[in-house]
Amino acid sequence: MKITVVGTGYVGLVSGACLAEMGNDVLCLDLDPEKIRILKEGGIPIHEPGLGQVVARNVAGGRLHFTTDVQEAVQFGTIQFIAVGTPPDEDGSADLKYVLSAARAIGRHMTDYKVIVDKSTVPVGTADKVKTAVQAELDARGAAIPYSVVSNPEFLKEGAAVDDFMRPDRIVVGAEDDQAIFLMKALYAPFQRNHENS
Repeated sequence: MKITVVGTGYVGLVSGACLAEMGNDVLCLDLDPEKIRILKEGGIPIHEPGLGQVVARNVAGGRLHFTTDVQEAVQFGTIQFIAVGTPPDEDGSADLKYVLSAARAIGRHMTDYKVIVDKSTVPVGTADKVKTAVQAELDARGAAIPYSVVSNPEFLKEGAAVDDFMRPDRIVVGAEDDQAIFLMKALYAPFQRNHENS
């Protein structure tokens, strides 16, 4: 499956590398050119045991790629994971500006069906805001392109994130339409088998 991961921070890089490890073709997008330079040169901008080896193996295998090009990233993957930061706002709530900015970018550049996945740590109701942001961009373009918004929170522990992703004790997916559910089930099927074998 072709997958785009928006954000190469803790959640994004672990998710992208582990999805590539399962044979998917993954493009990770980050607007920070320094982060992408480090990754393209074989470095890892965050410290997480085992992650460097997974990234290196999948880059060498041609399944994991990195870019700063938003249009390229949106057009690459049918499934678009939004895994950007949600720093606490002044009132302590999650600041969704990066999530909604990513959603608008997808709406601006998409040309075919997308499953847009909230992977960032976000409050209830965020899927509706993401949907509204994408739709506003499509409306501005006069484009009627189908898409689905899915909630898929992560449960990664620092220091054990690779193992947590590869052998999850639970996978939570919230979706409203059959096509998105079918694609997400297909994407996560190998991880469920992993868990059964552990």
